Amino acid sequence: MADDASPWQRVRERLREEIGEEKFSSWFARMEVDAMTGESVHLSVPTRFLKSWIQENYLPRISELFTEESGARRRVDLSVRSAVARPVAVKTAVRREAPVAERAAAPRLRAVGAGATSAPQAASSPASSASTNANTLAASDMSSGSPLDPRLTFETFVVGKSNSLAAAAARQVAAAASGAAPVFNPLYLHAAVGLGKTHLLQAIAWAGEQHGRRTTYLTAERFMYGFVAALKTHSAIAFKDALRSIDTLVIDDLQFLKGNNLQQEFCHTLNALLDGGRQVVVAADCLPSDLEHLDERVRSRLAGGLVVELGPLEEELRLQILKSRYQTLTEQHPGFTVPLPVLEFLARSVGQSGRDLEGALNKLLAFNQLTGEPVTLEMAENAVKDLIRPCDPKRVRVDDILRIVAKHYNVTRADLLSQRRTANVVKPRQVAMYLAKTLTLRSLPEIGRRFGGRDHTTVLHAVRKIDRLLATDRSLADEIELLKRLVMEA
Repeated sequence: MADDASPWQRVRERLREEIGEEKFSSWFARMEVDAMTGESVHLSVPTRFLKSWIQENYLPRISELFTEESGARRRVDLSVRSAVARPVAVKTAVRREAPVAERAAAPRLRAVGAGATSAPQAASSPASSASTNANTLAASDMSSGSPLDPRLTFETFVVGKSNSLAAAAARQVAAAASGAAPVFNPLYLHAAVGLGKTHLLQAIAWAGEQHGRRTTYLTAERFMYGFVAALKTHSAIAFKDALRSIDTLVIDDLQFLKGNNLQQEFCHTLNALLDGGRQVVVAADCLPSDLEHLDERVRSRLAGGLVVELGPLEEELRLQILKSRYQTLTEQHPGFTVPLPVLEFLARSVGQSGRDLEGALNKLLAFNQLTGEPVTLEMAENAVKDLIRPCDPKRVRVDDILRIVAKHYNVTRADLLSQRRTANVVKPRQVAMYLAKTLTLRSLPEIGRRFGGRDHTTVLHAVRKIDRLLATDRSLADEIELLKRLVMEA
């Protein structure tokens, strides 16, 4: 094992760099190497949930990293280690944790005046008290939810034709008095990145509290971390009770919810809240039916409420957003002046989302402050030239790509989303991924999720492979052009 420790440490460090410290600590900190041979690596984690989640989301990537770091392809197995099989580690953990619990509980023992005659009882009390406090803190932490941005309120949300229905529904949900029956339940908002989903969800959370409703806003990632933390601290019941006792649960970015256990828990929580007359609001980047990695029961329950799309921002709405953001910037930077023709130019020419527009204004501010050059139309054209879109492209759906590619290559949509690796399926799948990357605004992780929950590295490999083949394979190039025309005409 001494010789094999180095590749394992390098794999850990690369994984940490790729996904960040917070995710690594939550999902991989307790993964250990049990054995290594020339052909295989045996890893273990302490819970079935961690095993299931890592297998579904990261095991192929871990296998790739081992191959790259050790120079040989090895099979990677993942198992749940048993506490019985590791008595030494368990004893060590107990010795290390007991003094902490005793120190934490010591002030309380002194406050109640515990004497020498009650020492045996006092010795058992701290552990119980610490466990209860941990459960209470975990539940409190979850009920407080993810942090809210004070700027994301209904007052700062700019309404136009493309988002008016979503905004009206969100306002009505948020305005409900405490104890009132939900009007739209669940309310499900979906849109591409940067069109206002998170803004509306956080506005609901802010307004709900003002109306006396116990409201919790959680990202799907925060929900996952909370569930894992509850399992670690044996406070799963407190976790569930904390979520099911609120008036309004707001879940953002549901497309990131992965893992069978997590989906089951979310399904139970969703059913408990809806059946109990509590309000649920959810946002994702696609329709409920397109969340293929979610259980059919969850998708059905979500689709049974009010489903509203926030559409692409029309030019008039983009201009209103720019004016609103510009007003905020002038309050922070009094000398910053942008003429109306420049704002109109940005509304016509820049980006597809509110974030693109805000980025363009920030770039003008930077140019103005760093160079001292006043903001003119000529200056703006030069400053944001890398953000200008050539035209308003048709909004292409991944579903249309899957349907057209499947028909062209005489395979099924299920084949494209499956794990099958036969040649008659692999090529169409890679072509479909390539088209999804080149014809849509979706990121690599988003495309991977739409293709059966694959990792973004799989999508990147497919895109690069098709790019290489197009340089030499004229027949494939003609096929791609035909498929592009069919998709754009769909």
